[in-house]
Amino acid sequence: MKKIVGFAVLTILISCNSKAQTSLKNKKSYSIEKSNAEWKSLLSPMEYYVLREAGTERAFSSSLNNSKEKGTYVCAACKTPLYKSEFKYDSGSGWPSFDRGIKENIEVDVDYKIGYKRTELKCNTCGSHLGHSFDDGPQKTTGKRHCINGVALKFIPEK
Repeated sequence: MKKIVGFAVLTILISCNSKAQTSLKNKKSYSIEKSNAEWKSLLSPMEYYVLREAGTERAFSSSLNNSKEKGTYVCAACKTPLYKSEFKYDSGSGWPSFDRGIKENIEVDVDYKIGYKRTELKCNTCGSHLGHSFDDGPQKTTGKRHCINGVALKFIPEK
């Protein structure tokens, strides 16, 4: 009996390949990486919550939601260009929405934070959370809606 129990315990220990270990091994590295303390010193509390903790700002709270100026929207954390104003549209969702981004600067990931699969959008330079992508955008263009937290963006007007 002791041999069976010992064998069972040994089997369990050997087969334990923690998901935490796997995710650390497969963690993507970004060209800009900072500690949590460094990000906290650079970002406002709301920016940190959204960009680094994948939070969501309150709908209709961003001044960028209704902006129609020509220019480029950049990552609030690292200033990487993410969206051009020509691809911005009013989705009625309460967050700045774009039908596409600057492809090489946006990382697409999967997010299960609210219990089901969503397409998460991140800055490809620093890994900051931007928002999510949905398939209910303008059908005349891409059919996509990049629903982005305004606090995750800074606007650079066209000269």
